[in-house]
Formats: sequence, structure tokens, C-alpha cells
Amino acid sequence: MNSHLDEIRRGVAQLLPRLRRFGAALSGSVEEGDDIVQGAIERALTKSEQWQAGTRLDSWLFKIMQNIWRDEVRRRKGEEKKNQEFSVSGNATSVDGRRVTETMLMLAKTRERFSNLPDDQRLALALVVIDGRSYQEAADQLEIPIGTLMSRLSRARESLREMIEASAAQLNSATGTTR
Repeated sequence: MNSHLDEIRRGVAQLLPRLRRFGAALSGSVEEGDDIVQGAIERALTKSEQWQAGTRLDSWLFKIMQNIWRDEVRRRKGEEKKNQEFSVSGNATSVDGRRVTETMLMLAKTRERFSNLPDDQRLALALVVIDGRSYQEAADQLEIPIGTLMSRLSRARESLREMIEASAAQLNSATGTTR
């Protein structure tokens, strides 16, 4: 039993960078992603008997993380959505405020668009684009056929494109400009 727990601990240590990227992709925030990772590691260690040696530890941990995130989303549904605030602080004596603001707005819009994708599309995109997995690896991780993964990726990319175009059209109509 002790060697089983040691194997999980070693595996978690090796997987930590991937777990953190996946957590950030699930939640849209590094801080919340780290909370998901911490919860998943705690759950994995306290329920270590549920993992079978010889199976993929990463798949088991990613599934735990998905369950933790789904629980969190359910918990939040009853609560009012909180506005994300971004603050700029630094010690630089010369900062291009306009550029920083534009970059932060673009990042906030990207996170918002990503988080507005359905869970299945967001997870597929996160595994392939953020975690750098092959289509086959991502399909195996999500336990779906590769064709389903490719369909989800296509729909996710199309949805993001449509959101960007709608945002640009809205901005153009508000400013009276055309392209």
C-alpha cells in the first residue's frame, strides 16, 4: 500500500506542470486552476486505493480535476456572477498605459470567450492547444473517438471565430467605422 502511495506521489510530481496548465484551462484562471490541482492531489492521495497501478495516472488525475471543476460550476450557478477586475501595478517608471490596457482587455476578452465555450469544446481545445497533446492523446484522455474530438475542436474554433467577428462588428457599429 505504501509503495502504491509513493508511486502516486512520484507521478504527481512529474505531472504537476501539465496538471497546472489543465487546471488553468478548465477554470480560465491560474489561481483557480491551482486550487483545482490542489484539490485533485488531495483527493488522489486520500483515495489512492481507487487508482490501479499500471493504468494512466494522468487520465485519473485529469478526471478528478474535471469532477472538481464541474462541482465548482454547479456551486456557482446559484450565485451571482462576479466581475473580473484586472489591476495594473508595477515599479516601472515608464509604462505605456494604452498598450497595457489594450493587452489586458484582449486577454480578458480571450478568457471570457474561452470560458463561454461549452465544457466539451473547452476541454478538447485545452488538451490540444494549451497542453500540446496529439489528437489521439486528447481523445484517449477524454475517452471519446478521435472523430468526436476533431468535431469538438472544429466547433470550438468556429465558435471563437464567430465571437471575435461579432465583437468586431459590435465595436465597428458603436464607433461608426467600417472595414
